[in-house]
Amino acid sequence: MQIGFLNYYASILQARGERATLIANNIANANTPSYKATDLPFEAAFKAEISDQAAPSQPISEVLSQLSPEYRANLPVGLDGNDVSLDFERIELAQNGEALMGAATFLHQSTADLVMALRPNPGGN
Repeated sequence: MQIGFLNYYASILQARGERATLIANNIANANTPSYKATDLPFEAAFKAEISDQAAPSQPISEVLSQLSPEYRANLPVGLDGNDVSLDFERIELAQNGEALMGAATFLHQSTADLVMALRPNPGGN
């Protein structure tokens, strides 16, 4: 038996984790000459997939698994060719962390509810 929300939230958590790694790499390379900030554009892909059609063309877990990191566009470039803004990256990391924790909390509560629903009624009713 496949439980759809488990695959969905596993994909969300994986994508958020990959995005956190990319943002951390951006922060670590803030002083590297010619470094270009990268990001995982899963929010745009997610919004496009759910807004374009009444019935998505493929499961969102497949959409998220097909994403690859992209360079961020339209960022100001410093004299050394680096376009990383530490303030921007810290904000993105915090927002991503909050979204990751929200998804993890929802998944935890959903699985706890499912386990409770599958347990036999102790009162016998």
